[in-house]
Amino acid sequence: MVGPDDTVVPDVAGKLPGRGIYVSADRATLEKAVEKRIFSKGVRKQVQVPEGLLDLVEATLLKRLIDGIAIARKAGRAIAGYEKVKIMLDREEAQVLLQAVDGSERGKGKLSTPQGGKWVGFLTADELGQAFGRDRVIHAAVASGTLAHRIVEEAARLQGIRQNDGDTPVAGKDTGNA
Repeated sequence: MVGPDDTVVPDVAGKLPGRGIYVSADRATLEKAVEKRIFSKGVRKQVQVPEGLLDLVEATLLKRLIDGIAIARKAGRAIAGYEKVKIMLDREEAQVLLQAVDGSERGKGKLSTPQGGKWVGFLTADELGQAFGRDRVIHAAVASGTLAHRIVEEAARLQGIRQNDGDTPVAGKDTGNA
């Protein structure tokens, strides 16, 4: 989206008025769009791209994901803590398993992705903790429903923007242990 001062404004929610410029939620694609002045070509006039646009997009997507998890928690659809998550998985109530990338591999390996569900494993324990009003959270789960779908979508968008060094787990389906 281009603001009134001819500056590119990220509209990750797609709610701002006016004509937007759609760019895929992929860091390389965004970097290329900035480098090749695709935003100016898209609106057929010279526009300014703010310094740190990609960092701003990443921070906005992270906030949307954390807010989505927090809403699910407040609605009683998301829980945190190894034992609570294990119980939710055993009862087959969970659709999304969230595990902190900086958590113990031993502990994370004991929980499996829900049958037909998704696994998100690239958030830090501090980031997951924000959604639950705690300092750190290693294991969390979200029950089936609309909120779970929103969380999976937001996680996929954020993961696309974050640099993936090949060792970092990504959002998506996991057929084995996390």
